[in-house]
Amino acid sequence: MTKLKAVVFDWAGTMVDFGSFAPMGVFVEAFKRFEIETSIDEARAPMGLPKWDHINAMLHQPRIAEAWQARHGHAPADTDVDRIYEVFVPMNEAVAAQYADLVPGALATVQALRARGLKIGSTTGYTRSIMQRVLPGAAKQGYEPDNLVCSDDLIEGRPGPLGMYKCMVDLGVYPPAAVLKVDDTEPGIAEGLAAGCPTVGVALSGNYVGKTPAELAAMSATEIAPLREAAAAKLRSAGADHVIDSVAELPALLDRLNLW
Repeated sequence: MTKLKAVVFDWAGTMVDFGSFAPMGVFVEAFKRFEIETSIDEARAPMGLPKWDHINAMLHQPRIAEAWQARHGHAPADTDVDRIYEVFVPMNEAVAAQYADLVPGALATVQALRARGLKIGSTTGYTRSIMQRVLPGAAKQGYEPDNLVCSDDLIEGRPGPLGMYKCMVDLGVYPPAAVLKVDDTEPGIAEGLAAGCPTVGVALSGNYVGKTPAELAAMSATEIAPLREAAAAKLRSAGADHVIDSVAELPALLDRLNLW
């Protein structure tokens, strides 16, 4: 197998914001501004997409689309997505810094990767304006990746490959088989696959489980197992080559696979 030269991490649910909580309430509140009630589960469903695309996916969910038609007198359109997006972004900017805590074990994993000479890249479904609120908090905890590709940096975001291509250019690494993508969502895994990169999904720390470390610590192994299995099934269905609980387990996985 090809030895790795770089690892590209997602942000929320992967390296920071265990459980991926920052955007959830904001999506619900943004839709409420337009007199549409949505649930956290509906907000979580498209997670990993660029935020405009995420809002578009939510707005076209059948129940929400029907509610929009009933309240606003027309089927959802791109102009409606634009209006919600304009409300969402500043709201998410306002709360993002509160959810910048590193996932337990993330910093040790990055240190282990750097000790082996690997470069650290990053992509995200967040806009750059949102990430400007997250970066200082992550840096204070010791996490500063070698690059950052945001959802609004390129003409097309996830699930396409351009973000990963940009990482390879920024980091000066190739071929794609030597660049590992680590993510907690289906669009993020698809981003890596589209670029021809191997992928690792993180199950327990991510969006599909949606629990804090404290909440998981209060649960039994029997209670956690179905949550892990459901999240892992989504990630494997998206094409993840391997699934781990969180990035804390990545060095052990790379040891087993002899990839570094």
